[in-house]
Amino acid sequence: MNTPFDPAYQRYPSQRYPIYARGGMVNCSSPQAAAAGLEVLRKGGNAMDAAAAAAAALTVVEPTANGIGSDAFALVWSEKDRKLYGLNSSGPAPRLASIEAVLADGKDEDGKMPTYGWTPVTVPGAPKAWAELTRRFGRLSLAENLAPAVRYAREGYPCAPNLAIMWQRAFGKYRQTCTGPEFEEWYRTFAPEGRPYQAGDMIRLPNHADTLEAIGATNADAFYTGDIARKIDADSRKFGGYLRYEDLAAYEARWVEPISVDYRGYQVCEIPPNGQGIAALMALNILKEFSFPGKDCAETYHRQLEAMKLAFADAFQYVTDPDYMALDYHDLLLPEYGARRAELITGQAQTFTHGIPPKSGTVYLCCADGEGNMVSYIQSNYMGFGSGIVVSGTGVSLQNRGHDFSLKAEDANALRPGKRSYHTIIPGFLMKDGGPVGPFGVMGGYMQPQGHVQVVMNYVDFHLDPQQALDAPRWQWMRDNTVTVETRFPMELARQLQRRGHDIRADLSTPSFGRGQMIVRLDNGVLVGGTESRTDSNIACF
Repeated sequence: MNTPFDPAYQRYPSQRYPIYARGGMVNCSSPQAAAAGLEVLRKGGNAMDAAAAAAAALTVVEPTANGIGSDAFALVWSEKDRKLYGLNSSGPAPRLASIEAVLADGKDEDGKMPTYGWTPVTVPGAPKAWAELTRRFGRLSLAENLAPAVRYAREGYPCAPNLAIMWQRAFGKYRQTCTGPEFEEWYRTFAPEGRPYQAGDMIRLPNHADTLEAIGATNADAFYTGDIARKIDADSRKFGGYLRYEDLAAYEARWVEPISVDYRGYQVCEIPPNGQGIAALMALNILKEFSFPGKDCAETYHRQLEAMKLAFADAFQYVTDPDYMALDYHDLLLPEYGARRAELITGQAQTFTHGIPPKSGTVYLCCADGEGNMVSYIQSNYMGFGSGIVVSGTGVSLQNRGHDFSLKAEDANALRPGKRSYHTIIPGFLMKDGGPVGPFGVMGGYMQPQGHVQVVMNYVDFHLDPQQALDAPRWQWMRDNTVTVETRFPMELARQLQRRGHDIRADLSTPSFGRGQMIVRLDNGVLVGGTESRTDSNIACF
């Protein structure tokens, strides 16, 4: 589409203030998804209905990061119960998937799980998450909650600037790597004219609309035990995948008890493993042993980086499906273990191995209603569009979460039938004195726990409002002592960190530093929201 401007070219830094509201608030990486959540709130739904509506809409309006075939996690504050609930809606490996099968069938890539195709596909959990949120807490039906998403898919919506960038990147990558017949449906669905969509183009996904409508009408049964499940089974068999109808029919999401650490009087809450939220908590459990002279100083960033490296060393060693973990994950959060790990931090950058604790790892949205209910929700196809697989005639793009499984039997995250992989997507939630402060999250693979640590510290330690807590320049530990920073990161501080042994590299790509949302509820019930300035984010409220 010809325009006199390039909407992706941001010549000047913009400035956003936090948004205040009382009746309800929905923060999403897409304006249409935020509007979908607000629509169901105005119909009489609550925050849980809004989360389901926005999440379903995101599969339509941001398919570059999630889809109907995604996994999902949620932290849900019920004001009625005065309790925080956790929902783990990640799916296990198919029963036919095993290390022996992948290697014997020659489906590995140099001894590792492949990135694309049917092999890394695990059971999708997102439709079950929408159904569970609606069933347990919602006021509206699932069909009502999914109606805005159905409308967007059927009638169409305009492509946003950052969405167009991500679509172009995925298309270029898939043209090089996804060339077999199993990927043809992806091109028919997401590049029907043989090219990626551009900003301002109208996008329509009619098969997607029909599938969402069927999911809504059956409380997700159509996806797990109905016609959609049979179509998934048929395509998997046709193209040599391991996923079967029986895997889908047996799937149930799990309600779990959130885990937390006390950080300077706040309780920072995450979903327990198999999610990597525990990595953020481990880092904060270390960082609380220090005092910080200020945000923009080398000592602060150095300690954050070293704590994050220590946390990842343990997470990569131990975290997987809790049914298969070699230790009780609560031991990794003991205060004495955090203190012991903190003692390893010196004035210079180091590489760390895992410790031995004493006995005793995308799209993100958050929403709140005027009654006090709040939801922190995240779902993902993992790597962009995911596996590159779209099930014939359904619009269902499937995640490639199984790529994280190891094909080494001795590894904690080794592939086993029915096992859930180490999971990167994590919702966060802040509490204080047993009550809710609010939901927050930062999407983006292994950036997510690093983003959580930075946002929490920006709010708690440095007293930044939700918008500033998200806008602040970010860093990302990559491997060894390699750290990338945004171009807005102070270069003098980067040089000081370089002198401490960190290999600092500036990254021009802002999406690699995550995309976040945050809501804080004040004592008088007023909601204060921040939304990600690095993408097409929006806050819908009243």
